[in-house]
Amino acid sequence: MQQVAELPKRQRQALDEFVANLDLLNTLADTNRQRLIILLGAHLVDGLTVSELTRQMQLSQPAVSHHLKLLRDAGLVATTTEGLHHRYRLTVDAALNQVEHLLTTIRHSYH
Repeated sequence: MQQVAELPKRQRQALDEFVANLDLLNTLADTNRQRLIILLGAHLVDGLTVSELTRQMQLSQPAVSHHLKLLRDAGLVATTTEGLHHRYRLTVDAALNQVEHLLTTIRHSYH
């Protein structure tokens, strides 16, 4: 296998993009977080509370909260507070832009 330094410039750039997006890609790789994204996508306007997500996911509240924190840290979810409850909403635009940039870089690496 070629060493990274021996790769053509465009291929090195593609590898750099993968490294730069590792946190986002790892966040998206988990099936529970994928399910949360799908559920939140179905409730774009109102969002959902942790208890609503816990019921639908059939996971413990701490597990759902953990996954939501990772999604929030990755910029995929935003939180608003209504009284004592936090509502979670999907905010994927920035993350989609990152993934699109990664895919564009990969496409250019072999052309």
